[in-house]
Amino acid sequence: MKIESPVFGALEISADKIIEFPGGLPGFEECTKFTLVHEEGATKILLLQSVDDPQVVFSVAGADTLGVNYEFPISDDEAARIELNAPEDAAVAVIVHRAERQDSPATAGMQANFMAPLVFNTRSRKGMQKIINRLGCDVTLRARE
Repeated sequence: MKIESPVFGALEISADKIIEFPGGLPGFEECTKFTLVHEEGATKILLLQSVDDPQVVFSVAGADTLGVNYEFPISDDEAARIELNAPEDAAVAVIVHRAERQDSPATAGMQANFMAPLVFNTRSRKGMQKIINRLGCDVTLRARE
């Protein structure tokens, strides 16, 4: 499948690289097929590129890449939606973006949305965005080594 990405230009995407989000993403329900791409040599921040609408692109990073140990519950219904049967098949990422306001050290740099992580089943290649309405998860920041 070939798409025209606003970031990478023409991309050829093989079927085994497509991640299906059965319900889409909140606000982008019509986008159910995505792929992860990155620039040559840049593997810490990936782009979640929609295959359905090439104009839809999100920057994502694994929580571990950000130095964060991140745990939250997944319901049986959510696990069934992405066919997740074993914890070792799960991968978690968060959407990151450059801070719009950079008027203080607290608002400078990148910001990550830990209240709406992406959960991927690496075996079935299905994913979902988990909306956390209240802080009921454990987040531990680790120092960079």
